[in-house]
Amino acid sequence: MAPYITPEGEQRLRRELDFLWRVERPQVTQAVSEAAALGDRSENAEYIYGKKRLREIDRRVRYLRRRLDVLQVVRTLPTNPSKVYFGAWLELEDDTGALHHYRLVGPDEIDPALHYISIDSVLARALLGKVLDDEVAVHTPAGPRSYAIVALDYGAMPDYFPRTPIPAEP
Repeated sequence: MAPYITPEGEQRLRRELDFLWRVERPQVTQAVSEAAALGDRSENAEYIYGKKRLREIDRRVRYLRRRLDVLQVVRTLPTNPSKVYFGAWLELEDDTGALHHYRLVGPDEIDPALHYISIDSVLARALLGKVLDDEVAVHTPAGPRSYAIVALDYGAMPDYFPRTPIPAEP
C-alpha cells in the first residue's frame, strides 16, 4: 500500500481524527456513563452499544494516528507534468468512445463517488508515466480494456472533471 496522500486527503483524515477524539468520543463516553448509572449493565442496550461504539472509535483513532505518522504528503507537482503521476486528474476514452474521469490518489483517499482511484490500482499502475494521447491496455475482471489519455492535469480540479457533490464532513 503506497504511503502517499494528497494535502486534501491528509486534511480530511486529520479532521476525522479531530472529530472522533474531540466530539464523538466525549459524547459517547457521557452516554455510556449515563447508561451505567441506570443500573444493570448486562441488559442495558444503551450501555452495551455505547461500549461497542467506544471500542470502534478508539480503534479508528489508533489507526488514524499510526497511518498519519507514516503517510507522505505530496505537495509538489511532478518534475514532468506532461506525464501521469500521483495526484493527476485524468480524462480517459475507452474503446467505445465513452469518457471516464479519474484522479490518482493514495489508498486512504479512494472514493468512487468522486472518481478517486488508488495509485496502487491496476488502471493507475498502467497509466503511470504515460503522456497525453498514449493508449493503455488493462486486464479487468470483465476482460481486457483499452483507454486513451485525452486530458491530464495537476493542481485544482479541471473543468472537464465531473462535479460530484462532496459529502459533508462529520
